[in-house]
Amino acid sequence: MKKAFKIIGFTLLTIIILLVIAPFVFESQLKDLVRKTLNENMDAQVDFEDINLSMVRNFPDATLVIEDLSIINNEPFKGDTLALSEEIILEMSVKELFKSSSEPKKVDQIKINNAYLNIKVDSLGQANYDIAIEDTTATAGDSTTTGFSLDLKHYEINNTRIKYKDESAKIALDVENLNHEGNGDFSLATSELETYSEALVSLDYDGVNYLNQNSVSLDAVLEMDLENMRYTFLENEAMVNQLPLTFDGYVQVNENDTEMDLSFKTPSSDFKNFLAVIPQTYAQNIENVETNGDFIVDGRIFGKADDTYIPKLNVKISSSNASFKYPELPKSVQDINLDMVILNDTGIAEDTYIDINTATFRIDEDQFSANGKVSNLTENMLVSLALKGSINLANLNKAYPLELEQDLNGRLTADVQTSFDMNSIEKEQYQNVQSKGTASISNFSYASPEIPNKINISNANMSFNQGNVSVPELKLTTGKTDLTANGTIQNLIGFLFTDQQLKGNFKARSNVFSVNDFMLAETEEVTTTTEDGAQKTESKTTGKEAVKIPSFLDIQLQFDANTVFYDNLELKNVTGLLIIKDESARLQNVSTNIFNGSIGANGFVSTKNPTPTFEMNLDLNSLDIASSFNGLELMQNLAPLAKAMKGKVQSKVNLKGNLNEDLTPQLTSLVGDALAELLTAELDPQQAALLSKLDSQLGFINFDKIDLSNLKTKLSFNDGQVAIAPFDFDIKGVKFQVSGTHGFDMNMNYDLKLDIPAKYLGNDVGGTLGKLSGEDFSNMMVALPVGITGSFQNPKINLNMQQAVNSLTQKVVEKQKGKLEDKAVDAINDILQGKRDPKKPFSKNDTTAVKQDSIAQSKTTKSDSIQKSQKEQVQNAAKNILGGILKNNKKKTDTTIKNN
Repeated sequence: MKKAFKIIGFTLLTIIILLVIAPFVFESQLKDLVRKTLNENMDAQVDFEDINLSMVRNFPDATLVIEDLSIINNEPFKGDTLALSEEIILEMSVKELFKSSSEPKKVDQIKINNAYLNIKVDSLGQANYDIAIEDTTATAGDSTTTGFSLDLKHYEINNTRIKYKDESAKIALDVENLNHEGNGDFSLATSELETYSEALVSLDYDGVNYLNQNSVSLDAVLEMDLENMRYTFLENEAMVNQLPLTFDGYVQVNENDTEMDLSFKTPSSDFKNFLAVIPQTYAQNIENVETNGDFIVDGRIFGKADDTYIPKLNVKISSSNASFKYPELPKSVQDINLDMVILNDTGIAEDTYIDINTATFRIDEDQFSANGKVSNLTENMLVSLALKGSINLANLNKAYPLELEQDLNGRLTADVQTSFDMNSIEKEQYQNVQSKGTASISNFSYASPEIPNKINISNANMSFNQGNVSVPELKLTTGKTDLTANGTIQNLIGFLFTDQQLKGNFKARSNVFSVNDFMLAETEEVTTTTEDGAQKTESKTTGKEAVKIPSFLDIQLQFDANTVFYDNLELKNVTGLLIIKDESARLQNVSTNIFNGSIGANGFVSTKNPTPTFEMNLDLNSLDIASSFNGLELMQNLAPLAKAMKGKVQSKVNLKGNLNEDLTPQLTSLVGDALAELLTAELDPQQAALLSKLDSQLGFINFDKIDLSNLKTKLSFNDGQVAIAPFDFDIKGVKFQVSGTHGFDMNMNYDLKLDIPAKYLGNDVGGTLGKLSGEDFSNMMVALPVGITGSFQNPKINLNMQQAVNSLTQKVVEKQKGKLEDKAVDAINDILQGKRDPKKPFSKNDTTAVKQDSIAQSKTTKSDSIQKSQKEQVQNAAKNILGGILKNNKKKTDTTIKNN
């Protein structure tokens, strides 16, 4: 007995040791084998992170795990990912490990976890999965293989996604969350395979979505004839959403095509089958729904599939006198009749068509019916439809549990027939569209988080004629806004069936139109933590409002509004043309009455980019200055002194820049220019600190009584700076020239040049000048430069006295110099003409004017001395004169000159 225990113990110990050391012995060999097998059989970049061998994981079988496998395509799909897999598990008998490298190792089970398969077929028919390398060394009858052979008993594919896109066939299939498993014996020529599959399936064909993450499952038993590659359905049940289907028939894979003959049908005729077709999100709690009548799907797919043909189709869908009622809803849907067939009799893809012979339903007394045909599905699809009936929209979610963000309401009435081909729609050849009939909606209201106010449509009529839809009347209100419109829609079919913009021409009339009714409060996602530690995300308003021009509109709108409210402005008699296209609005020949005048506008606004932009040309005609200043922020920044003006202004303004989200200008971004004319204008210096300060320092001018009528000026603006081009004006004999710049921050740098007549200086000043020359100098002009800096709220005035003194001195000196030279010239002329003896001495006055060395060359030193003395006298007199100017202040007496 002890010997037996020793033998058993020794055997167990040996097995344990083998289990421990086997991975170290075989793992390296298996890595090389996997890498060699993959690279010798695939024309692609194949790699994996690691390979692990376990003898314990599925004892007594050995388990080989390939981690993070990737297959990247070579040309013509170079760089594309064909496949990724987080984990591939191969299970095999331990004895397979002891085979030589030239013998294939049989795999009993394979599991693929968390994989991604990306299959592509380009427009030329080239497939990215065609990566198998042909073995050119193999001879006929040679069945020897190396690497691995699949002798499966079980396989699994878990949590996998498969994307299939065929550009040539215009098919896009996306299978998500795929879980599939099968049990069978692939080592036998004939056997049964039990499979189960479930996934979410999306299918697009030729740009049309037919399935969108629909839940699909299949539980089937297949008979496998591996020698003939024929698979026959024995027992099966499929579920599409919640619609059950059973299959019969076979699929046989031949060398050049695939042959099939499959029939399927609903296992019962209960009308719940129809509700089950609807995606589960919308078909809620159908197990409690009361139904009457039937719903039957009965179809057959048969024939061959190859590069030219598809299987033939004959699928019938029918229902007769059916009804359903959800127990929690007050109304039912009755008189449901459906007769529909999907057919293809030739095996040519473009010959597939759908006939809707009958489709009707009734809610209360409202009936609606449709019929039509859709053919040539794969090429230029042909559509023929007819709709007729009247329905109270509010009853829809009283009979069916629709999950809508807003309640439906109003009455829809339609009697419309239309036929068209998709090529004509895409090419906007609407003359090929044949439509007729009428439709209307009344007492309709629409509310959504995307709009600030509910839109109420009291009446909207439509008349269909070929490709056009005329709208003879549309009446709507929202907030304070009322609108009555009529016009045409050029491409309603193109808008409904493709991604075209909605095109049309309308005339609109409004008594009151408030832009604020279309400003949406912005929201942002805010995440907070509740008391129990859970995170909660809510939408909260940011305090901002934004206007977004819809991207789907291509509309011309001739408008006429009595009153338009925009921001804090009230515009009267607004007319013009509005062109909306590509998220932009272009204004043409817009006019409005405002500020006791009128404004004309041409330009555009675009909200296409994150920061809205605009460009505008404005004609301001006879606007009240005070009202304009109080109502327009632009006026306050371009002309801050308008605050102190009363009167009328007209101007042409060209500007462009960025907009805030509420479509008001971002002032610092503005670029443009303006030409303004004051039609009538009076100043009130006390309303502006700058004018008040000038008024106190320039005592000879009474700003209270200045009339600036017909004053013209030109200005330009850029980078937040306004530049005033030099302009001149005259105030009671005082000539002014103004130029300079100021910023939107109200800091300024201006030059004010004054030419002051001597007559404003008084009799004493005039007498002083007269003594210097013996003449009346009351008409002499004195230049006085004034520098203005600081801000409009706190200005700094700099009177340039030295330059004024120099200017006045130079004028007097030039005047005196001219007098002396004239007397000398007169004396010389007398000598030349013989009227005077050259030996006779000059008079006292002549002596002071004649030059010493030569009558024709230079002045005498004595004359220079006299002129120098006179110049000093003139300078002193000028200082006294200008001092007199400034102290001749109407408000106060001050003998000093203040420079600020």
